[in-house]
Amino acid sequence: MSDTASPANAPVPPALPLSVNLQYTKDLSFEVPSGAEIFATLKTTPQISVNIDVQANRLQENQPVFEVALTIRCEADEPAQSEGGPLGRKVFIAELTYAAVVTLGDAPEELAEPLLLVEVPRLIFPYARNILGDITRDGGFPPVVLQPIDFVALWQAKRAEQFPQTVGNA
Repeated sequence: MSDTASPANAPVPPALPLSVNLQYTKDLSFEVPSGAEIFATLKTTPQISVNIDVQANRLQENQPVFEVALTIRCEADEPAQSEGGPLGRKVFIAELTYAAVVTLGDAPEELAEPLLLVEVPRLIFPYARNILGDITRDGGFPPVVLQPIDFVALWQAKRAEQFPQTVGNA
């Protein structure tokens, strides 16, 4: 017999102290402000801008149940006629708020925020990305396929915005 660990005896990493109870489309909007005219006159690939936000709200006082909402807004504009010039017409606007209801287990207090604002969005993002791609394709345009999001960086930027560090002499 050897003393090497077999897969059955391998240590199991601890489970996340988090349960995703359900996920759902909270809000979905797709708009083509120029109407059918844009399909006849659009000559080049539009420029697409994407804004992402994550919010977490406790659903019941003294209960570890939260709603985490991932909001993605995509706007497509005609490119500028000349370099540095203003963008052209709005091609489309797609807005999606995809949410999850989660229960936090016995997580230490300092882990609650990163679990809610990093891990939950990471888990639900593939579903939101799929919905956004489908809605833009079904709206008559090539699907918007979002690249993976660094939710850690997004969370850190949001914290830095909320709690700016002052620079001074100690």
